Amino acid sequence: MTRPSAAYLRGRRIAPRPITGQESAADLIDNAFLAFNAGRLREGCLLFVQRMLAPDVTVGMSLTGAMTPAGLGMSSIIPLMEAGFVDWIISTGANLYHDAHFALGLALHQGSHQADDVELRDRGVVRIYDIFFDYSVLLSTDAFVREVSARAEFQRPMSSAEYHHLLGGYLRERERALGLTRTSVLSAAHELEVPIYTSSPGDSSIGMNVAEQALAGSKLRFDVSADVNETASIVLEAKRRGGRSAAFIVGGGSPKNFLLQTEPQIQEVLGIDERGHDFFLQMTDARPDSGGLSGATPAEAVSWGKIDPDQLPGTVVCYLDNSVALPLLTAYALARHPARPLKRLYARRETMMQRLVDEYHAALVYRNTRAEEARRAGPGGE
Repeated sequence: MTRPSAAYLRGRRIAPRPITGQESAADLIDNAFLAFNAGRLREGCLLFVQRMLAPDVTVGMSLTGAMTPAGLGMSSIIPLMEAGFVDWIISTGANLYHDAHFALGLALHQGSHQADDVELRDRGVVRIYDIFFDYSVLLSTDAFVREVSARAEFQRPMSSAEYHHLLGGYLRERERALGLTRTSVLSAAHELEVPIYTSSPGDSSIGMNVAEQALAGSKLRFDVSADVNETASIVLEAKRRGGRSAAFIVGGGSPKNFLLQTEPQIQEVLGIDERGHDFFLQMTDARPDSGGLSGATPAEAVSWGKIDPDQLPGTVVCYLDNSVALPLLTAYALARHPARPLKRLYARRETMMQRLVDEYHAALVYRNTRAEEARRAGPGGE
C-alpha cells in the first residue's frame, strides 16, 4: 500500500559531496546549491540550459540595476550574446550609458560604500554604491553621445534598437582605435546583430543628451511606438516559425514589463491569437507582496496573458542579488551547453514587422466582420 507521503519524497536526496576547492562553478551549483535560494538558482540554471536554450527558443533578456558599471556587461552579458544564449535585450538606458564608458577607454574603480559623499563631491568623484569614477567620465561620454547623435544618419525618428545599433557601431570603431576588445555590450550587440531596446528612452543620460540636441534643432526622436511593435513582432515571429519564446528577466522594473507586455500587445491590443511566453526565468531581490511589477510572480503574469498557463510549472524565480546570480548562471550555461547559432534578429526586423502587420490586419478584418454580423442579427441574434 502506497503511503500518503510517498509523492512528496521523490525529490533528490540531500547528500552533497564535501567541497574540495577544485570544483568549477557549474559543478558547485549542481552539487551544493540544493535548497532555499541556492536551490532556486540551480533550478533556474537547469531551466535555462535544458529548455530555454533549445534551438527553437528565442531568448529575450530584460536588464535593470547597475549591471554594466559593475562589469557584468564584460563578464556575463557579452559572453551570453556571443554564445547565442541571448537573442534580444530590453535594458534601462543607464546600463547602456555606463556601458559606453568602457568602449571609450574610461576607467571605473572599486571603492567603498562607506565613503564620505560630500568629500567625493568636492574631489569630483561619482559613486554608484562601491563603484567610483571621475566626474570627467560622464562629461566625456556625454560629449561622445552628442557628437555621434548629431551625425546625418541619426537625423530622423527611429526605434531605440536602431539608435543603439548605430551608436554601437561607433563604439566599436572607438574600441578598435584604442586596441580594446569585448568591453561594450552595445559594441558587441552591433556586431552580433542583437537588437537592444530601452523601455524608457528619456530616463538616462543618453536620453538627456538627445533631449539637449532637440533644443538645438536635431531631428532625432525615439519612436516608442516602433519599440512596442518591434518587440511584439520578435515574439510573434518566434511562435509563427514553429518555435517558442523565453523571458529571461534580470532584475525587474520597466524592462521586465516591456518584455512581458509583448504578449498582451499581440493578444489584447492587436487581436492576434496567441498564448503567452513559453518560459519565464527571473532573478530578483524584489518581493511580490508589495504589489510592484518587479516582484510580480509568473503566476500573476498568467492572468494578464503574458505567460502561457500550460508552461507555468516550469517557471523559476530566484531571489538573489543579480551581481551574484548572473555570473553564476553564465558560467553554468557556458559549461553545460554548446553555443547556439546566432539568430541575428536586428537584420530581420523588417520581415518580422511585416508578419505582425499582416496578422494585425487579418485580425482586424475578422473582428469587424464579426461585429457587423452581430449588428445585423440585432438584439438576441445569433
